[in-house]
Amino acid sequence: MAKKFVCSTTEPIVHTKAGKLRGFILDGTYTFHGIKYADAKRFQMPAPVEPWEGVKDALSYGYVCPMLSQEVPLGEIMVPHRYWPKDENCQYLNVWTQTISPDAKKPVMVWLHGGGFAAGSSIEQIAYDGENMSKYGDVVVVSINHRLNILGYMDLSPFGEKYANSANVGSADMVAALRWVHDNIANFGGDPENVTLFGQSGGGMKVWSLMQTPSAEGLFHKGIIQSGLLDGFLNSPKTDGTHIVNAMLKELGFAEGEVGKLETVPYDLMASAYNKVCPEIARQGLYVGGNPVPNDFYLGDPRVVGFTEHAKTIPVLIGTVFGEFAFGPGVPHKYDLFDDEIKPMIVEKYGESSEELINLFKAAYPNKNLTDLLALDSMFRSPTKDFIEKKAIHEEAPIFSFMFAFEFPYDDGKPAWHCSEIPFVFHNTDKVPICNVPDFSDKLEDQIFQAWIHFAKSGNPNHQGLPEWPACKPGDEATMIFDENSEVKNNYDNKLIALHLKAAPKFKFGEETVLH
Repeated sequence: MAKKFVCSTTEPIVHTKAGKLRGFILDGTYTFHGIKYADAKRFQMPAPVEPWEGVKDALSYGYVCPMLSQEVPLGEIMVPHRYWPKDENCQYLNVWTQTISPDAKKPVMVWLHGGGFAAGSSIEQIAYDGENMSKYGDVVVVSINHRLNILGYMDLSPFGEKYANSANVGSADMVAALRWVHDNIANFGGDPENVTLFGQSGGGMKVWSLMQTPSAEGLFHKGIIQSGLLDGFLNSPKTDGTHIVNAMLKELGFAEGEVGKLETVPYDLMASAYNKVCPEIARQGLYVGGNPVPNDFYLGDPRVVGFTEHAKTIPVLIGTVFGEFAFGPGVPHKYDLFDDEIKPMIVEKYGESSEELINLFKAAYPNKNLTDLLALDSMFRSPTKDFIEKKAIHEEAPIFSFMFAFEFPYDDGKPAWHCSEIPFVFHNTDKVPICNVPDFSDKLEDQIFQAWIHFAKSGNPNHQGLPEWPACKPGDEATMIFDENSEVKNNYDNKLIALHLKAAPKFKFGEETVLH
């Protein structure tokens, strides 16, 4: 059945501080694509856009940030993507809302995309579309693009005061987007005093790093972190950008210290030079960029430096998925195998810890197939548990824990992998075929979606469709396990994760590692 579409010379038009914008209405959802929220010169802090006369169209998604390498279609059945024109002038956001009445004061949910701090975009995954979330949750949804990789996170500060915060200008873009939301979202039906940041993978990292960013204080009020903690990925650099920048300059044929040349060299040439010199610089253990750097703008990992006084007051919903890195093929015909046939596979992977891991796994996940132990994640789960414990100490605001443990109907049953919960969060399982299981996935989608919506509205994810979900306390992690029968368990995987982290093969992160 056709939807009702409206886009005329008179509606829908919204006033912003810089000027008027025209979007479109589709079945009652007001939609605005490609709103420019800031401008910036290369390596410089963002500035507000210049005001304009008349009405600007917000009918096309804006540019996304250029990437260091060409995207490769891979695993699209699990995480379907869409790609878009790129330009470093990429400070654009999108809005979906059910009303443009300034008196509506609907909760606002701002999505921060994954891809680490190096890749991705606000529309990269099909499941990022905000229409259903706005429609079924009655919230205002915002998604943003910002500078990434060497454009957003390269330390040129040793070469002059004008580059003082070049290592964090991608995050400064996000703050500028939040400032735009604060100043303008009321005219899109939103409440600037009820803004929730939510993000997955690199987007989850962005949520907690913005909690540690003083200039973002007061611009958001709650945070949802999905698979956003990972030891060894967002380490503080032991050196500054001197070595990597001079290596890039040499590769480009410029003299040492001629940083001004990097302001105008074509991005593709700069990216090629960076990709060539980065591995050797990284092997030396020196700074290579690509992530935020602690300074006066960003104060650092709260698990290391402590939570800021403001961060202590932010309610947090945080969790991971069962498999995270379980992108590859599973075990064929796993439900036809006996434990004695499975154990050799486990011993091959986990060695002398296998027997104890098997016992701990069966206690934590009694309804899972034993082969799923081969896909279990501890790399995200362990630091997430550490974050929960350290945040729970601060009683100013609650923290809620979740685990997404759904088994997908792919091959012979595939454990949840990195990104796999996103369609459920956005109420977009209809857009991702692999998420659909008759008589089951609709219920799970509603449970997860409503938890996110209730948290955005009140700071508490509890709703009638779930068992009671307590906030975590020091020493007592109450985890909502989203699965065929969602339930809360307390400290259910502490021993399992601690042993698995020691026994599992180690993964080394390089500059090429991109988390989606």
